[in-house]
Amino acid sequence: MTTTGEHQEAAGVTTRGWWWWGRRRSAVLDVTLGSVSALECAAEGVEFADYASLPVPVGVVFGLLAGSVLVVRRRWPIAVVLVSIAITPAEMGYLMGIVGLYTLAASEVPRRIIAALAGMSLVAVLIVTYVRVQQDIASADFDPGPWYVPLMAVFLSLGVNGPPVFLGLYIGARRRLMESLRERADSLEQELSLLADRAEQRAQMARTEERTRIAREMHDVVAHRVSLMVVHAAALQAVAVKDPQKAVRNAALVGDMGRQALTELREMLGVLRAGDRAPARETVPLAAVGRAAAAAASAAGAGEVPGVEDGPCLDAVAELVEQSRQAGMVVELLVMGEARSYGPRVESTAYRVVQEGLTNVHKHAAGAKVVVRLAHRGDEVAMQVENGPSDGKAADAGLPSGGNGLVGMRERVTALGGVFVSGPTDDGGFKVSAVLPVEAA
Repeated sequence: MTTTGEHQEAAGVTTRGWWWWGRRRSAVLDVTLGSVSALECAAEGVEFADYASLPVPVGVVFGLLAGSVLVVRRRWPIAVVLVSIAITPAEMGYLMGIVGLYTLAASEVPRRIIAALAGMSLVAVLIVTYVRVQQDIASADFDPGPWYVPLMAVFLSLGVNGPPVFLGLYIGARRRLMESLRERADSLEQELSLLADRAEQRAQMARTEERTRIAREMHDVVAHRVSLMVVHAAALQAVAVKDPQKAVRNAALVGDMGRQALTELREMLGVLRAGDRAPARETVPLAAVGRAAAAAASAAGAGEVPGVEDGPCLDAVAELVEQSRQAGMVVELLVMGEARSYGPRVESTAYRVVQEGLTNVHKHAAGAKVVVRLAHRGDEVAMQVENGPSDGKAADAGLPSGGNGLVGMRERVTALGGVFVSGPTDDGGFKVSAVLPVEAA
């Protein structure tokens, strides 16, 4: 893993133009070790020159050059170890041999090369130590036994070569482990960042979908009742002078529907206000608003203020049709098959399809005859709202349309795996059909 500038600055002052060193203190350390090694080899070169019958300056210069190789231990650790092995017979370069083996073992050099060079150094030190100890014993006129010289040679060679190699292997493994952990931490941080972004996107999509669903629920709950109020108000204006009794009945119907619409709105807004009174750390689920909207819709069928957990059902379709008849629409309800209970989502969606179909007739086909068909089949339930051409003599109620009713119905039906079809008929009318798979009640 390549260390970034931020990591280097955190570890120490960087020297990017100083050859292969990444930090200034690394360069200072290597130069210091190289100087000490050169002085050591120069001092040992005096004895080597005397032993090899060479001029002393030659031995000193040779020691300085050989010892200074330790400066490049980070860049060429193999070269440092080879030089230390080469000068082992001259009995110089102990510091360079120890530091070179440590650096080699801690580097990224393949293990087989480390083992080969460490073995060569061990053999070289073993041979030199064996010869030197034997010479010392011979000159001291001391006979400790045949086992003493080999044993001392083995102990000294292992003591010089073993610790730096094992310490270097440990430091190298630890360094690689730390780099691996750092890479994994960086990778996990990136993955967590991506997951956070994806979670935020999913949350935004969920909020958007929930807002769309709530808007659809409020449209279904309010649009139908307000449309009937407008139709009754138009009828009230037309018959106020000619038929006061009918005008009174229409006015009473308008008042009842207005009170029911206000009650439904109050039910939905009450859930939203409850969210405003909640602590800041708590959020009111948007689904609660949708449940309140669905619950308020049951008043359209039952004529009562529903509980939050109630919802519209197919049993209320007859009352829904009767309300449209009271508004002056000619509606025929045809029920085929044996009526039974379905799952709440299926019943609510079927009711909404019929409700929206009747609302569209009030808006766009005033005076048209309407046929509502409801078919109970084995594994599905089908509903259809079909109207004929608009009666040109009927006064248009002037109801506004946002164009979202058919879109909302299609979304509801397809969400349950059903089929939704809408379009004009051959005789100039319009037809809305839906087929829903059956859920368990």
